[in-house]
Amino acid sequence: MGLELKNLYDDFRDGETIKAYAKIIAEDAEKLDRDIHIMEVCGGHTHTIMKYGLPQLMPENIHFIHGPGCPVCVMPKERIDHAYVLAMQEDVILVTLGDMIKVPGSNGSLQEARSRGADVRFVYSPMECLKIAAENPDKKVVYFAIGFETTTPMTAVLLHQVIQKEIGNILFHINHITVPEPMKALIAPSDARGSCDNKIDAFLGPSHVSVIAGSRIYEAFPQDYRRPVVVSGFEPVDVMEGISMIVRQFVEKRCEMEIQYRRAVTYEGNLNAQNMIDTYFEKADHFRWRGLGDIPHSGLRLKPAYAHYDAERVYQSLLPYEEIDDHKLCICGDILKGVAKPHDCTIFGTACKPTSPVGSCMVSSEGACAAYYKYGNLL
Repeated sequence: MGLELKNLYDDFRDGETIKAYAKIIAEDAEKLDRDIHIMEVCGGHTHTIMKYGLPQLMPENIHFIHGPGCPVCVMPKERIDHAYVLAMQEDVILVTLGDMIKVPGSNGSLQEARSRGADVRFVYSPMECLKIAAENPDKKVVYFAIGFETTTPMTAVLLHQVIQKEIGNILFHINHITVPEPMKALIAPSDARGSCDNKIDAFLGPSHVSVIAGSRIYEAFPQDYRRPVVVSGFEPVDVMEGISMIVRQFVEKRCEMEIQYRRAVTYEGNLNAQNMIDTYFEKADHFRWRGLGDIPHSGLRLKPAYAHYDAERVYQSLLPYEEIDDHKLCICGDILKGVAKPHDCTIFGTACKPTSPVGSCMVSSEGACAAYYKYGNLL
């Protein structure tokens, strides 16, 4: 009998193992003297938690808080408006990753721009831009790059190929962001941002980000902020073990950074990927996040030597820079800060649905609202 894909993940979705961890968590939770609020930073974790009903397996003193680790969800409207304006230029083919197509900006979504004649394409890999550029030599192919440390190396590799092959019709609009800075902003907000009041006691660290960046990027949280971090995989058994490790730390009066996802994450991370990022990118002075506001040094930009590949610079005179807030009834910002849940929103599941999203948390496949809608018996 040959090996099938399901053989690789079946054990990580085993019901008896999940129940066994639930029992361990419950036993340890009885030894706690207070409630514990755990933020799963990544939207992938949120979907696993909701899909497998993990909140129902938690004792009453263990709570989930959903975090800002969905790159599409945290993109502010003015950045989406950049993509829209670029897409509407006659000489531009706007290329991005799938979820960005549906996120509404102040002028509409990229999907709507395409319905109005814009050439907007979504890809599974940034490297597809090479083929698109070769087939359209009279067009500028603008790659609207999004994502955390997970996807940044792919953009760097694309730029490396563009330089090596001397391709003159590919530009980049960089929207890459980093995980530690918003985590710090949530637990140590500046005076300008005010208190988030989200009761975060510990973090379930994102897995794919950590494969690239390494677990070392979380060292400050137990050391400086007294918040333990456990880097967990995405499967339900991974998440349950990660929660168990966090609860055990509180029982044993420890505060540490630990790795549950040891089959893929190391302390140092992927050094080759990090070197590729460091070759082409540097920290931007600031980046405005939806719901979280302006967070210093939380975004990346191309280094000055590669600025001529920067679509934001090339098309600067056309792009709007006014900050734009969300719809008044949308509470995506509060959800991303961990101070509200999707069912707290008055338009969740009514005016705001995946087919007619008002906010970005309902659009993205990693969004908390999309998870609650899909797995909350609303379909």
